[in-house]
Amino acid sequence: MTDIHDSAERLNQGCSCITLDPAAVQAAFLREAGDPDFGRLLRGERQHLFSNVSVFLSDHSLGRMGHAVEAIEAVAAQEGYLEAVMTWAPAIARNDHGPAGAFMGYDFHIGTDGPRLIEINTNAGGALLNMVLAGAQRACCATGVGLGPSIPDVDIGAAVVRMFEEEWRLQRGHGRPERIAIVDDNPEAQYLYPEFILARALLERHGIAAVIADPAKFAHQEGKLVHEGKPVDLVYNRLVDFSLSNPGHAALRDAYVGGNVVLTPNPHVHARLADKRNLTVICDPVQLAAWGTAPNNIELLGAVVPKTILVTCESADELWAERRRLFFKPAAGYGSRAAYRGAKLTRTVWAEIIEGDYVAQEYAPPSQRMVRIDGADVPRKMDVRLYTYRGKTLLAAARLYQGQTTNFRTEGGGFAPVLPIPQKEMADLGECMMPAKERD
Repeated sequence: MTDIHDSAERLNQGCSCITLDPAAVQAAFLREAGDPDFGRLLRGERQHLFSNVSVFLSDHSLGRMGHAVEAIEAVAAQEGYLEAVMTWAPAIARNDHGPAGAFMGYDFHIGTDGPRLIEINTNAGGALLNMVLAGAQRACCATGVGLGPSIPDVDIGAAVVRMFEEEWRLQRGHGRPERIAIVDDNPEAQYLYPEFILARALLERHGIAAVIADPAKFAHQEGKLVHEGKPVDLVYNRLVDFSLSNPGHAALRDAYVGGNVVLTPNPHVHARLADKRNLTVICDPVQLAAWGTAPNNIELLGAVVPKTILVTCESADELWAERRRLFFKPAAGYGSRAAYRGAKLTRTVWAEIIEGDYVAQEYAPPSQRMVRIDGADVPRKMDVRLYTYRGKTLLAAARLYQGQTTNFRTEGGGFAPVLPIPQKEMADLGECMMPAKERD
């Protein structure tokens, strides 16, 4: 594995090929969105939504990430695990209505010892954007290296529609939803609003009525969730209010609790998979063994999931002393908000962490991708996200950034396609394998 990883790393450090075809990207998005004004949304504040390079990853690492996802979701189905994580879940999350959670996101950093899981997300944005982006890439260095298994040899759009139909059947038993709402607070102001438009267009092409909606515009009437006078059967939930406790979400909350709408992802899915406190048991081999987890899954998770522990008053002194090798995250956090690298903590922030629901995770540094800006090669940090459904990968994509966390504000940064590289293809990559300074 090391040789394959080293070769992929050399490509990420040495290949400056511009693989993004702007004209093809523009045409692809206009085609998928069915809106001639769609291109306007990808400019201005969203100009760094996409990087113009691809990221290389060994097929071994990509496969290991996929196996880790399968192992985690196998653990999450165990009775002992569910009992444990529901002890810190909000009351609304303890009732399972059936849905498995649309567009789960598993985020990894890639180190010399392989992939390391950073976090799990139930509202992982970007899948549909990356689906279109991947189809508008040029081959690297005219070698013909393709996108490989990170883009499965299936119609991803059709697979996404089947995912929503399956979520419906997991709660309703049969049929398909007639009307789906894509929901977020003030959706048009959201950075990933273009993806909402893509989702709406995709669903409508497959015969499902779709609307983009603010949950404050919902009403719960006569056992139905209603938007602008029309019933909503299923909600594709992009809210970060994971317990639906915001007063503006009351109608959605009532409909969900009453089983009057299919909500995906929902509070139960978040509590089962994405609460960061869950990582404290997923990385515990003794606890996993006690629950009857398969030995090979215990071994895999021990290697992939960084050690994570709860921050408590009792552990505070020890964690402060070890802070430089730790990363601190709020249990219900999202988008890296209120997350802190231990090496940069102040005493004031530390006091806030102790008072909050935080976990301390062994720091797994991100790898880097070199990008060319104004004729110079500059480094950008990177992570890799697997978009999944029921433990199976739909799509892999990378995010390039500068600073402590991903931000989509970095020149040369943004979403980037993942190119899995088999060992047998390394000899065919020519000058891309050279460090940039040697090629220049």
